[in-house]
Amino acid sequence: MSHQSEQALEDEFISQLESLDYEYVDIRDISQLKDNLKVQLEILNNTKFSEQEFNKILLHLESGGIFDKAKKLRDKMELLRDDNTMDYIDFFNYHWCKNSFQVAHQITMEGKYKNRYDVTILINGLPLVQVELKRRGIELKRAFNQTQRYQIHTYRGLFQYIQVFVISNGVDTKYYANNRDLNYKFTFFWKDEKNNNISNLKDFTNEFLERYHIHKMIDKYIVLSESTRSMVILRAYQFYAVEKILDSALHSKKNGYIWHATGSGKTLTSFKASQLLARKAEIDKVLFIVDRKDLDNQTFNEFNKFSNGSVDSTENTKKLIQQLRGTDKLIVTTIQKLSKAAKSNKKELESVKDQKMILMFDECHRSQFGEMHNTITNYFTNIQCFGFTGTPIFAENSNKNKTTHDIFGDRLHQYLIKDAIKDNNVLGFSVEYIGRYKNKSKYDIAVEEINTKEVMESDKRLEKIVDYIFENHDRKTYNREFTSIFAVSSIKVLNRYYEIFKKKNQELPEEDRLKIATIYTYDDNPDLTEEEVHPRDTLEEQISDYNNLFGTNYSTDTFSMYYQDVSEKSKAKKIDILLVVNMFLTGFDNKYLNSLYVDKNLVYHSLIQAYSRTNRICNEKKAYGNIICFRNLKKQTDDAIRLFSDENAEETVLMKPYREYVENFNSGVKTLHTIVKTVDEVDQLEGEDLKNFVKTFRDLLRLLNRITTFTEFNYKDLSLPEQEIEDYKSKYIDIYDPPTSIGEKESVLEDIDFEIELLRRDDINVEYILKLLKELQPNTPGFEKDKQFILNTMEKDIKLRSKIDLINKFIEENIVKPNENVNTEEKLEEYMDREKKTAINQLITSENLHQDKTKNLINEYEFSGKIKPMEVANLFTEKLKLKDKRRKRQELKQEIMDLIDKYTW
Repeated sequence: MSHQSEQALEDEFISQLESLDYEYVDIRDISQLKDNLKVQLEILNNTKFSEQEFNKILLHLESGGIFDKAKKLRDKMELLRDDNTMDYIDFFNYHWCKNSFQVAHQITMEGKYKNRYDVTILINGLPLVQVELKRRGIELKRAFNQTQRYQIHTYRGLFQYIQVFVISNGVDTKYYANNRDLNYKFTFFWKDEKNNNISNLKDFTNEFLERYHIHKMIDKYIVLSESTRSMVILRAYQFYAVEKILDSALHSKKNGYIWHATGSGKTLTSFKASQLLARKAEIDKVLFIVDRKDLDNQTFNEFNKFSNGSVDSTENTKKLIQQLRGTDKLIVTTIQKLSKAAKSNKKELESVKDQKMILMFDECHRSQFGEMHNTITNYFTNIQCFGFTGTPIFAENSNKNKTTHDIFGDRLHQYLIKDAIKDNNVLGFSVEYIGRYKNKSKYDIAVEEINTKEVMESDKRLEKIVDYIFENHDRKTYNREFTSIFAVSSIKVLNRYYEIFKKKNQELPEEDRLKIATIYTYDDNPDLTEEEVHPRDTLEEQISDYNNLFGTNYSTDTFSMYYQDVSEKSKAKKIDILLVVNMFLTGFDNKYLNSLYVDKNLVYHSLIQAYSRTNRICNEKKAYGNIICFRNLKKQTDDAIRLFSDENAEETVLMKPYREYVENFNSGVKTLHTIVKTVDEVDQLEGEDLKNFVKTFRDLLRLLNRITTFTEFNYKDLSLPEQEIEDYKSKYIDIYDPPTSIGEKESVLEDIDFEIELLRRDDINVEYILKLLKELQPNTPGFEKDKQFILNTMEKDIKLRSKIDLINKFIEENIVKPNENVNTEEKLEEYMDREKKTAINQLITSENLHQDKTKNLINEYEFSGKIKPMEVANLFTEKLKLKDKRRKRQELKQEIMDLIDKYTW
């Protein structure tokens, strides 16, 4: 059976669009595109443009980049007509039926190369949706890579108005927003309301590209993020949630709640719902209500990232009252402030108590279940409440309190944790239970609940747990590339853990110590025995240690500032383990947090919320969230997953046992050996065989990445010896980053994601190489062998291999003829700095750049890690040709980044 050709797929697709009332238009080049644009804009604006007037419009439309053009699309243009009157020109009408919808194909554009685009959807003559098709059987990523190449080489002028890309091979179809930097991880399947993928091109076209729907996506469901100057398009489940809220708010008086898995983008969903509701004339106020001041600030900052100045946060109750009485339509506040205002400031709020208000709660099951929620809903007479939660309260986990349904009414939409994991929006969990009940465990730690409190809190048990953490923490966090939280049962136990960690740290050299921080709240008047210290005093001491560690100056009097700093340092990976009782176990998002140690009882929503701190997507190396339980929480874990997903969700949410991964790895080794019997045979591979090797070994790397974090991991369990794995890694790196061009191999492998992050060796780093350099002994029999070992070791690490020639030269110049008083570390730093300056000067000369501007930009890049494209363009001393400008700018930017990467030690 022959495959449907790409041309046949394209013809069928265009016919389908025509059946959906798209007008087919024969446009082959930019000149015809502009002619058609003039006609369509005249229809939209019910006028005629002279050539001079249309040239003004083109000049306006073609200036700026992708983000600027996205804003222009949604704005009006002031046009000075030939008769000196002023007119306002629309490019996109918010009433979908007043726009024209056309489809064209094979439009040819010339930039660095000549490209023909598959299918282009024009709205009012502007290319707003670009569709790239591949025949059935071809990987979808090839279509994505094609849009990337087009963007670099030929997407110019009017084609920068593309808002949405669609890629398809007929069987699988995805969509994504147009941005300067495209990433395949941000391509999405469209879904139905029950979260089933609509992947077939025909079905996708009927649902997503139907004229009313694609107009709505462009009009309402693309967020222009001012902070990143990028477009963010909502995913299907976010779209359905917002639609349900809008429908309920505008066509009923019912409340409702959204059940979306923790980590699936609640802030974007709530922002878009709040923003769209605030635009409605019939709604007076939209209040987004959070539970704590830290989340108040966090949400305010997140909202204003999407649209600067779009929302006001309330600094205090007085400010909130001013905003409620003023013209602000969208306000972020805390439930505490709103409750206080409704309770104590009724007279000031008299004029607004009957206004139509929408209250959006960031988490359904926080404080609003209590008295404050009742105070608010009893005072304001014309409100509707909508809540978001990843873990609703049901009868099973209500603890005799009201359920989410009791408070908010019907569930409007759901997107469960199993859905989010399947879509790669969040990670699953690897849960290990460490203790004496576990077979063959060398850690004899009491875990069962039936043990007395005395045993569970004994010094002996806590010390064993700390020993376990010191022994395994680097394995769990990939040599501290990630960070962790340790949740314990009480402040008293936390303080004892802290002292044990502190004592253990003092016994270790500084480089092996774990950076420990604590945070908790306390009662002002706790019930203490004579021997016990007030929690505020212990926290004060711990903050003092924190100040000494980080050079800060906090105290319990500045607790909110301390809280903020702990949050920031955790996100910056400066804290290895954060000891908590309850804080930071809900609402804290940190993609670099990959491990949660647990020595407390957790159930249902508190368990899932705590576990979910670890499951934010970060990179290939972070394959799941590590949960290390020092109590037997297996039943509680299974029960929580069943409650918040379904009976069959465990396979999706929880990682497999260690032995199953080992079996899968060893099975993969057998597959590898059908392609190559030895490491040396890799060099002979070509074409599909080479591609199969890369895919097979990549699968082994993924499995190895998971296996090595298990406490019981041992290379002896694997059928491929450790040294052989390292040798295969070297070949894999050579294929990814060949010393010279490999022609055909490049075309075979161009669409493969090597997931190179998996090759980063945690034990091979700058400190390790420096240690080896210090140990080199010139004029000894083993010198050449030791030197070669250093160079070979660097070649195995993707980040260090670019520095091999530099280090070889350094050894020859500084170690072969050593100065006995030389400080290797200082000498290497001076050498790298000198070589870097030479390389920068060579770059300035070869590319004919402004010397001072170039050095300033490089200094700024080393400090901030960012390069602005327009600043790169200003480095050239000669004016670039328009057709070469973008390419030369990108090439120079990459040269600068590579240079700094090479010479930064």
